[in-house]
Amino acid sequence: MSVRVVLADDQPLIRTALRMVITDAPDLELAGEAATGHEAVRLAEDLHPDVVVMDIRMPGMDGIEATRLISRGPSPAQVIVLTTFDEDDYVYGALRAGPSGFLVKDMALDDILTAIRVVAAGDALIAPGVTRRLIEAFAFRPAPGPEPRELEAVTGREREVLTLIGRGRSNAEIAADLVISVATVKSYVTRLLTKLDARDRVQLVILAYEAGLVSPTNGSGASA
Repeated sequence: MSVRVVLADDQPLIRTALRMVITDAPDLELAGEAATGHEAVRLAEDLHPDVVVMDIRMPGMDGIEATRLISRGPSPAQVIVLTTFDEDDYVYGALRAGPSGFLVKDMALDDILTAIRVVAAGDALIAPGVTRRLIEAFAFRPAPGPEPRELEAVTGREREVLTLIGRGRSNAEIAADLVISVATVKSYVTRLLTKLDARDRVQLVILAYEAGLVSPTNGSGASA
């Protein structure tokens, strides 16, 4: 079954490039295109796509609000935020809106297609460099408040895994750092998602920052 995709970007050239590669992919189907956030929300409600590729800056309703509405809808699509690094002030707000992916427009088109498949399969993906932007954003935020109550149920090893997720480590990198198997890391991630009532890995990254497990002094620039 094909993965149904909606493109939301006010730049026709961006939509044209993505349209071409999506329609050429045998396992992907372009369900619709939107030039505004309002149109993206309407298409998500009407067409029930699997994935929405969402620009941040669009006229009227921006991509952050559109992502929030789609992610909290009755039949939510997975949202991939697609933006540029000159919009890094929006990184934190965009991640808080609930996307399952955060990519940059200068990524190779094949990598964007891969991300669509990853997110459609229920995983999450943050592009290389976005973790650095989170670190920079949190450098100017007040010190974290009390540790969230949810972390009381997290074991010491799970806390280590959560910290490494917040630093942008992949499952394979976490396994190497902790000298455990990738399968064991996946089990820890699954338990963290359940205990912390997190939708996906992106939300775990945010929680790790908000809980103070990752800070501007101990974070890294690796990808998640």
